[in-house]
Amino acid sequence: MRVDLFDFALPEDRIALRPASPRDSARMLVLDGDTTHDRLARDLPDCLRPGDMLVFNDTKVIPAQLVGRRGDAKIGATLHKREGLRQWRAFIRNAKRLHDGDTVEFGGGVSAIASDRGTDGSFLLSFAGDEPVEVLLERAGSMPLPPYIAGKRPTDERDAEDYQTMFAREKGAVAAPTAALHFTPELIARLEATGIAHETLTLHVGAGTFLPMKVDDSDDHVMHSEWGRIDAETAHRLNACRAAGSRVIAVGTTSLRLLESAVDENGTIQPFDGDTDIFITPGYEFKAIDGLMTNFHLPRSTLFMLVSALMGRERMIAAYEHAIAEKYRFYSYGDASLLLP
Repeated sequence: MRVDLFDFALPEDRIALRPASPRDSARMLVLDGDTTHDRLARDLPDCLRPGDMLVFNDTKVIPAQLVGRRGDAKIGATLHKREGLRQWRAFIRNAKRLHDGDTVEFGGGVSAIASDRGTDGSFLLSFAGDEPVEVLLERAGSMPLPPYIAGKRPTDERDAEDYQTMFAREKGAVAAPTAALHFTPELIARLEATGIAHETLTLHVGAGTFLPMKVDDSDDHVMHSEWGRIDAETAHRLNACRAAGSRVIAVGTTSLRLLESAVDENGTIQPFDGDTDIFITPGYEFKAIDGLMTNFHLPRSTLFMLVSALMGRERMIAAYEHAIAEKYRFYSYGDASLLLP
């Protein structure tokens, strides 16, 4: 499928550099069938039905951005996938100055040996010492903000809180499941009072989510894999929800992709524990979900292709044109959309 079919022009001033405060005051564009409504995230209980179930990703972002030196060369590293107890695959800045077997010193007594250079320019980093890697990252790492934010301002103390959802529990993500940033305990209480339940699963979001599609045809794009888990009890409750005639609404494309990875041909969500590299494009038949709450995505991205698969490309192009005209805020710290096909 031609990638340029999913392109659109976005003014620079539509890219949010800070989240809405309070979180549930963010705007929310609702596409419900053929209708379009401008709402707020806190209006969500009025946009869903009693019996619906929201599914959140409980992954927690780790300080996966590192800056170090290999001799006199400055090396930047963004961890994106754990491959062992002390090994992480990392995207490298200034990779031409790094070779297999080199040691990178990240400061604070944190160092790693680079090996197994990938075709995408990534390296496997093996961290030295006996301390857990998570402890080392707390000492030497910083919050890995998306490049479209980090390129406009430095990471600061606010981001340590702003870039975590209220559900964050399982450490391992290098990007936040940002649709859930719009939720507060007060909003969850109102949803529950309305009869709308919620469940959690875990997908450790990788830095590959920010990579642009550098191909002309989507068939040539290689998705990076991410690790996820759905336990048996959660799968049972999700299946019971749909069996009762209610809807499963994924909060975020990460939740959606894991659910669609775990569902079988009969539409039954199975327990899942492993890697997924699912790539959803128009023509895909959704089996596990009945709707999606998500933020606004980059042009020519795998995630814009995903929402186009759910709602139709022309519908999403028109919706994004509306959002741009109405000055919605885009990307990770931006506003939300609720997509109900």
